[in-house]
Amino acid sequence: MNNKNPIIVANDLTIAYELHRERKKLVALQDISLEVAPGEFVVLVGPSGCGKTSFINAISGLVPKASGSVTVRGQEVTGPGPDRAMVFQDYALLPWRTVESNVRMPFEFQDLGISDDEKARRVKECLSLVDLTGFEKSFPYELSGGMKQRVGIARALITHPDILLADEPFAAIDAMTREAMQAEMERIVMETGQTCVFITHSIDEAILLGDRVVVISYRPGKVKEIVNVNFPRPRMSNSEVKTSKEYAQLRDHIWNLVKDEASQTNRGE
Repeated sequence: MNNKNPIIVANDLTIAYELHRERKKLVALQDISLEVAPGEFVVLVGPSGCGKTSFINAISGLVPKASGSVTVRGQEVTGPGPDRAMVFQDYALLPWRTVESNVRMPFEFQDLGISDDEKARRVKECLSLVDLTGFEKSFPYELSGGMKQRVGIARALITHPDILLADEPFAAIDAMTREAMQAEMERIVMETGQTCVFITHSIDEAILLGDRVVVISYRPGKVKEIVNVNFPRPRMSNSEVKTSKEYAQLRDHIWNLVKDEASQTNRGE
């Protein structure tokens, strides 16, 4: 982690949900403490149901905390804001809207005080950044899975957020497209200098994209270990990274950490 003052700070963060039918409380995350530096790419891995999504939802302001705190630039998170944007797994595009109209959506819900000309410029800029220039008038049904996800990324970038939150954004696309999208994500974050908190179940994806990999334990989720990834960037275009002994050792280490937690899931502990 670099030495800059952290942009995101979670301090003893606990998130719990009321299960009214069962008349009990489900603790998704317990006493999570984590700092994320400006421009850092942090990847969360762990078994299903360990609270990874709850964590980024807390950063985005979509779920309340039970205890502890989460701050962005020193301010307590109390709700969503234009400084944070989310990229979803299922694209979340409105099928009756064009690519351009889907990308413009955040402007309809947030008053950023910018002119119509500036909005149009940003749409053009973001579509160029994700290589979708020329598809402004296309509808989602006319796009491939990878192109739909690019629209989702462009929409997330349109407000120029400081923080990009991504919840398994490439899980629903095929392997070849996924690799291409990983390269796109790495390139975009390198170009924009944005801070990114990214969820994945792929250890390879975590290593190739992350500056640090945070392994979350089985529910209630806690930080089991934070693993530094020191390979130079860009990684996706460097074939020597994945074939190196260091990569294999790091992959095995993270896999063993996650496997131990997944075994608890299977035992229902």
